[in-house]
Amino acid sequence: MISDKNAIQTERLILRRWKESDTDHFVAMNKDEEVMRYFPSLLSEQQTLEFLERIEAFFEQSNYGLYAAELKATGEFIGYAGFAKPAFNSFFTPCVEIGWRLAKEYWGMGYATEAGKGCLLYGFKKLGFDRIVSFTSLLNVKSESVMKRIGMTRIGEFDHPSLPSSSPLCRHVLYESLA
Repeated sequence: MISDKNAIQTERLILRRWKESDTDHFVAMNKDEEVMRYFPSLLSEQQTLEFLERIEAFFEQSNYGLYAAELKATGEFIGYAGFAKPAFNSFFTPCVEIGWRLAKEYWGMGYATEAGKGCLLYGFKKLGFDRIVSFTSLLNVKSESVMKRIGMTRIGEFDHPSLPSSSPLCRHVLYESLA
């Protein structure tokens, strides 16, 4: 995995391309029931490795993506934050989505908000995006709170087309930020 000369730096974080040393931590994070509570299922080691391959392929194609997040002070991997393009059709796609996922031991410390703000600034100033969206299950109030704290505006709700309508995770909230 390639180092990134265009890493995003915030006061306490470095958002960068992925390193081999991140893999075991990422596998463990994606097997954690609390971390994955608002996702349809936990990810196996193989599914996480395939996810990492998709992340790297997206970086190669787009020159941006989901960045590994590390603490500046210690170099510890804490999760990821960055950009993706949803692979489903909806009234708001195509679009650039901002998202984050942190290991639970790093929750409640302001890291997701700090990473989100850093990504929004980078996306608008360096990557030239004119609009960035974020969405999550209505049940995920913590992630929605991050969207509010980073200055995004709630623009609606939708049923996620990749989830069955019977799933409690199906209904999603949608936020956006404009340049």
